[in-house]
Amino acid sequence: MNTRVSFLNSPFLLGFDQFERTLDRISKSAAEGYPPYNIEQVGEDGLRISLAVAGFTFDDLQVQTEDNQLIIRGRQHDDKSRIYLHRGIAARQFQRSFVLADGIEVLGASLDNGLLHIDLRRPIPEPKVRTIKISGVGDGTAEPQTIDVSPDKNAAP
Repeated sequence: MNTRVSFLNSPFLLGFDQFERTLDRISKSAAEGYPPYNIEQVGEDGLRISLAVAGFTFDDLQVQTEDNQLIIRGRQHDDKSRIYLHRGIAARQFQRSFVLADGIEVLGASLDNGLLHIDLRRPIPEPKVRTIKISGVGDGTAEPQTIDVSPDKNAAP
């Protein structure tokens, strides 16, 4: 029997089902270690993801957003004309995904000295306050309702 305990099962946390599924997906892909990457704060609202992609060219890399995911793919092609006496640098492919919060913008990507930099901007949230009107019987907005309960004819005496 495999039981999973959710830390989002509090009755005060409503509508976080999608968030929990995203966390599950992230935890499964966290074991991937290639390529190594850094995430740094750049300014008040900027982020930069840098991936070590030595040996990859512009044509070998692809950066896309799909829904709220940033997906970076790399695929090197073997040069069949080369004859290797020793091959210690593997031509490997990778896919690295990052889940983006709502509102995060991908500003651009650049390749510099074996590092792929992806610049992001996150908006600074503005506090939202909204007052909800409470209606009730005494303020004239709702009519009192009477519930008519009649005996069930099929019930046992």
